[in-house]
Amino acid sequence: MLVIDDDQTLCEMLQEYLSPEGFQVTAVHRGDTGLETATAGHFDAIVLDVMLPGLSGFDVLRALRGQGVTTPLLMLTARGADVDRIVGLEMGADDYLPKPFNPRELVARIRAILRRGAPQTAAAETLAMGPYLANLKQRIIYRDGEPVELTNAEFVLMATLMRSPGEVVTRDDLARVALGRRPLPTDRSLDTHMSNLRRKLGDGPTGGGLIRSVRGAGYLLAPPDPD
Repeated sequence: MLVIDDDQTLCEMLQEYLSPEGFQVTAVHRGDTGLETATAGHFDAIVLDVMLPGLSGFDVLRALRGQGVTTPLLMLTARGADVDRIVGLEMGADDYLPKPFNPRELVARIRAILRRGAPQTAAAETLAMGPYLANLKQRIIYRDGEPVELTNAEFVLMATLMRSPGEVVTRDDLARVALGRRPLPTDRSLDTHMSNLRRKLGDGPTGGGLIRSVRGAGYLLAPPDPD
């Protein structure tokens, strides 16, 4: 796992805490160095701070996703910095954690994003609905045969909805599979991921078309009208 944070004391603490949990941790303390390290090596997950010398965490995230690096990534944000969290999720972060945080929660968040990135064990390898095809093994959504560039969380949301077309999937169920936890009342992560998914599918940021929000319940994937 790669940790990119300029707080060296925090990095040392994370290395000491995460190593017994089975994580081999590489820590770097600048954004530009972190970007080079992330693109040069293979890491199961990346923990990325927003405020960094050299390059900001947003610049690093933008560059990684722009280069097609899909490594699960958790951003560290200042407590109360809601804008940072939303921007990070919109740019392709899989999750966020505000500072200061409990190391046990960090481990839980990392394990959650790693679980949802694990290979599918279901017998069926594809799901299809209308112009959309989900390849569960490759973890790619296709629209009319063309791949749609999605984050891990967005893929999981779409695949989950495709498993139950026309049926409401609750917010709790979607949050558990996509975020690895139940959503808190003030947590907008699920809605941000869903908005990004709709936009990338050409469904508009608020839906009403393919992916529909059911007030007080959850979301459903509306099957296309028959020709």
